[in-house]
Amino acid sequence: MEYLDFELPLKDLKDQLEKCYIIGDESKVDVRATSKKLKEKIEAKKKELYSNLTPWQRVQLSRHPSRPYTLDYIKSITNDNFLELHGDRNISDDKAMIGGLGKIDNQTFMIIGQQKGNNIKTRKYRNFGMANPEGYRKALRLMRLAEKFKIPIITMVDTPGAYPGIVAEERGQAEAIARNLYEMFNLKTQIMVIVIGEGASGGALGIGIGDKIMMLENTWYSVISPESCSSILWRSWDYKEEAANVLKLTPRDMKENKLIDKIIKEPLGGAHQNKDKIFNTVKKEIISTFSELKKIKIKDLLENRLKRFTEMGVYNLSLIHI
Repeated sequence: MEYLDFELPLKDLKDQLEKCYIIGDESKVDVRATSKKLKEKIEAKKKELYSNLTPWQRVQLSRHPSRPYTLDYIKSITNDNFLELHGDRNISDDKAMIGGLGKIDNQTFMIIGQQKGNNIKTRKYRNFGMANPEGYRKALRLMRLAEKFKIPIITMVDTPGAYPGIVAEERGQAEAIARNLYEMFNLKTQIMVIVIGEGASGGALGIGIGDKIMMLENTWYSVISPESCSSILWRSWDYKEEAANVLKLTPRDMKENKLIDKIIKEPLGGAHQNKDKIFNTVKKEIISTFSELKKIKIKDLLENRLKRFTEMGVYNLSLIHI
C-alpha cells in the first residue's frame, strides 16, 4: 500500500497495529485491547484526514498509483463483456485512448476513455494516458459508429493532458480535439461523461462533451494542472498548492459553477480503498442516468447539450457592481 505525504500519520498508526499483532503472535500476549484502541485511532484519523481535503490533496488522490483506471472500470461494470475496437483508420492505434462495445445490464454502450498504466512498462505503453491526435480521431470514429447504430456513449476522462510532442503537433493535435468538440455537439445519441481521475485541459475536453457530466469525489477538471499554473505565474512549482486553490478545480467547485451535473461519492480515502464499491456505484449511476436520458427526444437532447455549454462562462453584467 502506497501512502501520500498527508497520509503518513495514518501509515504510522497502521504500522503500530501491525507491530502489535506481531508482538502478540511471538510472545503469546493478549493484545486485543491495544489493537482495539489502535483501530479506533485509525478510524478517527481517517475521518480527520479525508473529511476536509484541500484541493491539492484531491489532486494527489486523483493520481494515486493504486487508483483504478478506465479498463478496470470497464471490466467490472461490463463483467468482462467488452469488445475493444482499434485504430483511427488513418495513422495508427493510440494505446492511450481505448474504446469499444460493452454491455451493462443487457444495454450495449460505446465506452471510450484514456488509459494509464499500472507500472513503468505499461505507463510507457499507454504514454501515461496522454493521447495523440490518432487517439482523438479513433474516439470520434467510434462515437460516429455508435451514433449510426443508436448506441449510447460513455466517456471516462483520466488524463494529465493531450500529448504535447512535436509529432503530435505535426499531425494536428489541436485540430483533432477541436473536431471532436464540434462533432460531439451533433451526435444523435446519448452521451455520459465521467471524470474518474485527472481532467486536464483540452486533453480531457476532447472526449468531454455530453448530456450529463459527472465527477468522482476525488478528481479534478481544469484548463491547466496546478504545477503548470504555478510554473507560469510564479516561475516555480513551489506554489502548486496555492494554484490548486485558485483554479477552482475540485468537483464541488465545478458543481457550484454549474459545469457538471453530479458528484459521485467515493469510499473513504479514495476509490482505491474499495474498488468493488466504487465500481458498483459508477455502474448504478450509469444505469440511472441513461434511464433518464433515453426518455428525452434526440432533438431536445441536442438542443440542451448545445445550450448548456454555450451558457458556460456567460455572466449577467447588470448583477456586477463596479
